[in-house]
Amino acid sequence: MAEHSAARALVEAIGRGFEEFEPPAVPAAVDGPLGWPGYDDQRARATDRSGAEESVLCGRAQVGELPAVLVAFDFAHLGGSVGEAAGARIVAAFERARELRLPVISLVASGGSRMQEGICALRQLQEIARACLLTRRDGIPHITVLRNPTTGGMWAALSAAADVVLAERGAAVAFGGSRVRSATETGEAFHAEGKFDDGQVDRIVEPAELPGVLAELVRLLRPQGPEPAPVPKSLASGEPPTTGWEAVQRARAADRPRAGAYLDAYFSARFEISGDRAGGRDAGMLCGFGEHDGRTIAFAAQTGTANTPAGFRTAARLIRLADQLSIPVLTLVDTPGAANDAAAEHGGVGPAIAELFTAVADARVPITTLVIGEGGSGGALALAAPGRTWITADAYFAVIAPEASAAILKRDPAEVPDLADHLRLRPQDLVALGFAQDIAR
Repeated sequence: MAEHSAARALVEAIGRGFEEFEPPAVPAAVDGPLGWPGYDDQRARATDRSGAEESVLCGRAQVGELPAVLVAFDFAHLGGSVGEAAGARIVAAFERARELRLPVISLVASGGSRMQEGICALRQLQEIARACLLTRRDGIPHITVLRNPTTGGMWAALSAAADVVLAERGAAVAFGGSRVRSATETGEAFHAEGKFDDGQVDRIVEPAELPGVLAELVRLLRPQGPEPAPVPKSLASGEPPTTGWEAVQRARAADRPRAGAYLDAYFSARFEISGDRAGGRDAGMLCGFGEHDGRTIAFAAQTGTANTPAGFRTAARLIRLADQLSIPVLTLVDTPGAANDAAAEHGGVGPAIAELFTAVADARVPITTLVIGEGGSGGALALAAPGRTWITADAYFAVIAPEASAAILKRDPAEVPDLADHLRLRPQDLVALGFAQDIAR
C-alpha cells in the first residue's frame, strides 16, 4: 500500500532509488495496547484513505551525490501521529543510520503522540530522543524539515533535537496544536516564520527548493580531515598603521571590508544556520558551513556590530556542531564589544559569552581566527582561537576601547589617541605580544 502514499511520493521527490527499511516487529493487540474501541477499524480506514500502512515511512535514498536515511511522515494516516509501531520505525531508522554512517533527514508532519495508545505512545518520545542523542554522539548529522503541521512530541523530541532545522513556508509549528491550546492563542509564534524569527529554525524553504537544499546540506555536513581552515587572504589595503589611534580609525572606517566580503571571497558555496534555539537571532553573527577548495569549513563571523546574547549562543552552537561532525572552523572577529544594554543583561550576555569561551576551549577540531576589524574586549576574544589567531592590517584588538579607557582613568578626551598607543593595540603590537601569529597578507 505504501507505494501510493504521500510519504512515498515525498521521499521519491527528494531522493533517487528509495529503498524502504523492513519495519521492526511490534507485538499487536486487538484495538491496540489500551484496547481502544474501534481502533483497529480506524487504522484500516486510515490505510485505505492514505495508502500508507503506518504514519511513518523509513528508508534509504540518494540525496544529490550522497546517500541518506529518510524518515517521512504521512499526515493523512491518523494525523501523522506516533504510536508504538511508528516509534519503533523511527528508532530503527536512526539505528540503521548509525550502522551505515549515513545522515538522517526527517520530514515531519505530525500531530504528536497517538491518543488511542495513551502512555504507550507517549513514551516513544523518550526512545526517539535517545535515538537522536546516540546518533549525535556518533557524529552523524540529523537534518529535519518542519512540514504542515509539526506539533506536539514530534516537534519537541525529534525535530527540535536536529542539527539543522528547515521549515516549509507557512507550516504550523508548535508544541501545542490548534485544537488543544486556547483559541485566543494564534499568530506567528505558532508558525514556521515565527519560529525562524525566534531563532528556532535555520531556514524557511519552499517545497520546490527542498531537494536542492537537502542535497547541499548532505554534501556539506560530511566529516573532514584534521587539517585546520586556511587563513583567509587579507582584503585590507596598505601597510599596518603607524599609531594606535590610526589602527582604531582604520578598523572603524565605513568602507573597510566586512565579514560578508571575506566569506564571499573564501567560500565557493555556503549554507547559513540561524538562531540560538532559545528564542533569539542576531544578524550581527553569521554562522554556517561553506565549501573552500573542495573542503567543508564551518564559520562564525562577526559583522561589526555589538553582539547580543543570541549571537554568542549561535556561535557556540555552530562550534559545538562542527566539533560533533569533525569539521574545522573559521572565525572572523569584528565587534566593538558585546551589547551591554538592559536587554542584553536580561538575556544573559555574561553566560552567553561564557558558553562561547567554553565551546572554543572544548573544541577538538582546529579553529582558525582572523581579526578583520575591531577586536573589542571579551565580546571579541570569546570568538578567537588561542594560538591560532591572525589579524589584518586594518584591525586592532584591545582590552577596552580607548574612549572607555579614558573614562575609566578620568582622563581628558583629548588624551584618547595617546591611550590608544599605550594600549599597544596595533596589528604589529599584537604579533609582538604573542597574541596574533602574524599579519595576514
